[in-house]
Amino acid sequence: MEHVLRAASQITGDSEVLVIGSQSVLGGIAEEVLPPEATASIEVDVAFFDDPDDQKADQVDGAIGELSAFHEMYGYYAQGVSVSTAVLPTGWRDRLVVVETASTAPGRGYLLDPHDCVVSKLVAGREKDFVFTAALIRCGLIDPKVVAERIETLDVPPAVRQRLRDWIAYHRNR
Repeated sequence: MEHVLRAASQITGDSEVLVIGSQSVLGGIAEEVLPPEATASIEVDVAFFDDPDDQKADQVDGAIGELSAFHEMYGYYAQGVSVSTAVLPTGWRDRLVVVETASTAPGRGYLLDPHDCVVSKLVAGREKDFVFTAALIRCGLIDPKVVAERIETLDVPPAVRQRLRDWIAYHRNR
């Protein structure tokens, strides 16, 4: 994570790097306690708060993205995305987890609160997102009640909200 934050910052000249994909849980949950389903990805989704035309995201993709020399050398890569890629609950910016170490310099990482990450994964609704989320709940790393509360703040169609309610209710009672 630190390596990707440093590289993305250097490539774009922007010190503030937002991580919005599954790897953002590393900001709020120690890697050694995460279940295998939560650490399977070799991709770090990064976005920038000031990137209206996605130029910085494109720079990241070109330099350290999938199939790049960076990916080949290290076995992981960054995917440049837009801040609007993820559907997130109200107040998510207030709950960001900051990662800033000597190894991230000149970058500073802003990682989603793990519950906000889970909500966005449930909205995406891919099989891998459900597996990821269920594993975090099963291990007691995510509180289904908090997820349920945040689902209610989403700006999504009623059918999507109901699908999310049903999913979390099922997993809440297991």
